[in-house]
Formats: sequence, structure tokens, C-alpha cells
Amino acid sequence: MTPTLPQAFKKNFLGNSPEWYQAAIVAFLVLNPICLYFFGPFVTGWMLIGEFIFTLAMALKCYPLQPGGLLAIQAVILGMTSPDAVFKETVSNFSVIMLLMFMVAGIYFMRDILLFTFTRILLGVKSKTLLSVLFCATGAVLSAFLDALTVTAVLITISVGFYSVYHKVASGKKIVDDGHDHADDDSLISNHRQNLEDFRAFLRSLIMHGAVGTALGGVMTLVGEPQNLLIAERASWDFMEFFLRMAPVTLPVFACGLITCVLLEKSKILGYGATLPDEVRQVLQESSDYEDSKRTMYDKAALVTQGIVAIILVLSLGFHVAEVGIIGLMVIVLLTAFNGITEEHRIGHAFEEALPFTALLVVFFAIVAVIHEQHLFSPVIHWVLAMDESIQPGMFFLANGVLSAISDNVFVATVYINEVKAVFDAGDITREHFDKLVIAINTGTNLPSVATPNGQAAFLFLLTSALAPLIRLSYMRMVIMAMPYTIVLTIVGFLGVMYNI
Repeated sequence: MTPTLPQAFKKNFLGNSPEWYQAAIVAFLVLNPICLYFFGPFVTGWMLIGEFIFTLAMALKCYPLQPGGLLAIQAVILGMTSPDAVFKETVSNFSVIMLLMFMVAGIYFMRDILLFTFTRILLGVKSKTLLSVLFCATGAVLSAFLDALTVTAVLITISVGFYSVYHKVASGKKIVDDGHDHADDDSLISNHRQNLEDFRAFLRSLIMHGAVGTALGGVMTLVGEPQNLLIAERASWDFMEFFLRMAPVTLPVFACGLITCVLLEKSKILGYGATLPDEVRQVLQESSDYEDSKRTMYDKAALVTQGIVAIILVLSLGFHVAEVGIIGLMVIVLLTAFNGITEEHRIGHAFEEALPFTALLVVFFAIVAVIHEQHLFSPVIHWVLAMDESIQPGMFFLANGVLSAISDNVFVATVYINEVKAVFDAGDITREHFDKLVIAINTGTNLPSVATPNGQAAFLFLLTSALAPLIRLSYMRMVIMAMPYTIVLTIVGFLGVMYNI
């Protein structure tokens, strides 16, 4: 039966998201102008913030760009902000946009060397505890210099690759066979089923250690997370100053994170401690050897080139030779030029991962423009700043942490750092105290946000990836497995903010 035009519009609105979610967004859009008429822009502004955080928290139901964008457009139409204010907010954060556009794309062309590194770690280390620590630590180091989202993408690619190899063999096929559906368990041979379940548990724990590692490293430097660069700009810190300012908090957190990793593997609680079955290791080693045998001199030259560019990248960031986005563009040029990637469509794939989030970031800035225009956070900021100066950093850490755990940490950091910078510019706090609050905002938005997939873009990316259903990694399982890390990172981070800065 052919649907009527109204039925087609209803079906098209927000696509396959649940009907209750669609109804909630419509209700928001209807209630906002009514609230504005009766209660004014201040109350309506806070309603808008709550609605926008709702869209971030429900990111698995619908990507927040569409519903959040509708709310932002309505806010402009209702006069709660202006197109000019949104544009100015976006331009003032252009360096963050360039980071997402160019740095993430640049690292895309470095994936081969990253895959090579993680593959050697996975197959070369037989101790599961040591392997977990190495995955966590390597994810942290790479995220500190590259990008947490890209490092997570590499971990996902490795895991899917290894899973598909063993699933193929467990289904009675050979490693070299093509066209296998690794999501279909119907063809599994019975004596391989238990090995596959153990392999899933092994990959689940390993990928969670690696994902937490991206958070441990991402908090350390101004390129680890998108909001870090924004925070560094407001504080006028370069790469090394940002690292040194954060170190009294982030280094103890990193050490305690690795200790937590060891304890989880030794105690085998909450889904950790699963080991790689010998039969699976043998299959994966055979697959790796087969891939090595196919590697040509051109492939080896490409790996060497990527390694050299990685060193150039680290040195460029460390000495701050240019804005981070410009360095990312340099990486794209070097890797494509010296690895023979000259076709436009091959270059275009590198930008696919970052641009949706870049668009969402501009929607963030529209909501931030509303916050600025209506002075929504001013009472909250002044209330916290009226407290004793010694406890203010801890309060900012906790406030940021709670919000970042239920919504996106980039949005939370953007709001708080802009408000605190405005207070500093007005002369209400000293530079020393401003620096302490900046450290609290950065660590508060990066550390407790591992509690749920909503807080970290890398976690959400993992949950919505092709890997999650293969290894049976659900939302609640991620929350449960992240819980020990959440507790440790939050407590150590809070103590660091309170007593070490």
C-alpha cells in the first residue's frame, strides 16, 4: 500500500529512530516557544540545554546532529541567539575545527604503521596481563600525540580483522578464502564454538583496556581530545606548557590506571581476565605470516614513510611549529605524496570519520552562543566562585565530571572554559587561580567521562562500530566494565586537582 504524503513525512522524520524519541523531539520544538512566551529566555535557555543534553545522551537512538541541529535552528529563529553570534563562536574555535578536519584525516593515512604495531604486540606477548597493560599504555601514548578517536578506530580495525580470520576458520574455511560473513554463526563447527566465545571475551577486555588508555593519554596533551585544544587556547598554553600544567594530575592518574588494569586482569572480575585460546593464537599467527609474505617492497617503503612522518608529527607538536590543524594538513600532504595516494576519492575517505563530528561541533557552538547571549551559566559560575577558593577546583572537577558522564565532554568543556575565561577577563579571579580552574575543567571533562559511552566520542564510536555486536559488547556491558576505571580515575583525578596543583 502506497503511503500518503503526511505518512511519508512522518516516516522520514529522524528516520529509523524510535517513535517515542521522534515524539520527544517534536514536543521539545512545540514547548520551547510556549515556554519563551510565558517564562522568558532564561528559563527557556535552560530547557534548551536540557533538551540538547538529552539528544547527546540518546546518541545511540539518533546521531545528535539532526535533533540538536533542529533545536539550534529554533533557538536562532526565536531570537535566543543570532546567526552572527553563532558564526563568531565558530570562528573563535576554528582551530578545533581544523584539528578535527585535518589531524584525524592525517592519522588515517598512518593506519598501516599503527596496525602493524598493535598486531606485533597482540601476537608477540603471551601474558594476558602484560598484553592488557601494553594495549592500555600504547593507546594512551598514541592518543597523547595523535587522536583518541583515530586510535580507537585502529583498535577496532585490528579486532575485527582478527575476529573475522578465526570466524572463517571456525566455519570450516581456509584463511585465504574470500567472501565470508563473520557476523553469521550458523555455519560454525561445534568444536570451535567455545573457542570463539573465549575469543570474544578476550577481545572485549582488551578493547576496553585500549579504549580507557585513549582517555588516559587523551587528557595529557592539547591534541588528545578536541576540547583540549580549545582549553589550551583560552589559557594561552602551547603543547609543552599544557602537558606540564596537567602532569601533576594526569601522570598519577595514568599510573593508577595501569595498576587498575593489572588488578582487573589478575582478579578476573567484571568480564576481565579472559585469555587467548591456543588454537585461536595459532590461526592468527598463520594469518599474520600469510599477510607478511604478501607484503611487497612498496608496502615496506610505505611503512617506513609512515614511521618517519610520525616522528615529524611528534616533533612538530612538541615544538609547536604551527597550529595543530596545519600540522595535520602537513601530515596529509607528506603521507599521500610519498605513498603514491594521488586519486581524489582515495583521499576523500580520510575525512569521513571526522566530518560528522565536526558538523556536530558547530551545533555545540550554536548552543554555546545561546548560553552566552542569555548569560545562563553566570549564576552557577558565580555561585561556585563564591565558595572558598581552595575547594573551587574540586567543585569544577566534579561538576564537569557529572555532566560529561551523561553528555558529550566536548560540549561541557566548551561551556565551562568560556564562562571561566569571561570571569578572568573581567578581573574577578587571578591568573594563578584561573590556571587551577582550567586544569580542573580539562581533567574533569576527560576522566569521569569514561563512565558511559555518552561522555567520550571514542567510546561512542566503539559502541556503534561493527565490532561491538561481534564481540557482544553492549551499552550496559561497557558501563560495567568501565566502572572500576571510572571510580579510580575520578578519585585520583579529584585528589590531584585538590592537592597537587
